[in-house]
Amino acid sequence: MKLAVIGATGQIGSRVVELLRAAGHEVTGVSRSSGVDVVTGAGVADAVTGNEVLVDLTNSPSVDDEPAMTFFTASSANLVAAAKAGGVGHYVALSIVGADGLPVSGYMNAKVAQENTVKQSGLPFTIVRATQFHEFADMIVTGMTVDGEVRVPEARIQPIAAADVAEYVARVAQQAPVNGVVNLGGPEKMSFAELARAVLARRGESTPVVVDPAATYFGVPVDQNSLVTGDGAVLATRRFVDE
Repeated sequence: MKLAVIGATGQIGSRVVELLRAAGHEVTGVSRSSGVDVVTGAGVADAVTGNEVLVDLTNSPSVDDEPAMTFFTASSANLVAAAKAGGVGHYVALSIVGADGLPVSGYMNAKVAQENTVKQSGLPFTIVRATQFHEFADMIVTGMTVDGEVRVPEARIQPIAAADVAEYVARVAQQAPVNGVVNLGGPEKMSFAELARAVLARRGESTPVVVDPAATYFGVPVDQNSLVTGDGAVLATRRFVDE
């Protein structure tokens, strides 16, 4: 099978390329370093044409509202157009669990715009929505640390290892499109307080953790179900506390 992986040098993309090549497939790794710009469209058609599957693992270089929307609307439009013209039979895109339930977040809105471009393209597709990566936990806790306290929302999170996300995306890319969304999460749902305490324990720190009703997730109010999977989701096996 011939596959193009867009965002091939990223945290997920590099793993997906390795997994697909190890499975015996012909993989074109596409990134800015390979001379392809998904926002302007430069080099996209040449990179995509002739591949049976396109795996879209692109990410905006900025999480700010306007730059993220500009990135995802332009990149998805260019990739979909190239996929349709180039004979792609399966468009796989990685998104975020709960993206359509957090309209206050400009970044999440941008991911929904990306999803909608794929859904409305007429291409056979699979959208994999994943929960937050284990590898982001330190950043999350640092971002919630204020005046010597970690102030966390009264909400749950469901961390998943980036390796598990890559393995599942690679598996999906080798299968028939589902023409829908698949939700993928870690094996455990935990409170933000539990996550923060686990991160602090790893660091050997004793910073107080305070559950604050006014605390947000990077400026976005979240509740018990905002960032976790519901019924029918695929659950990975690597537990955050075991890593």
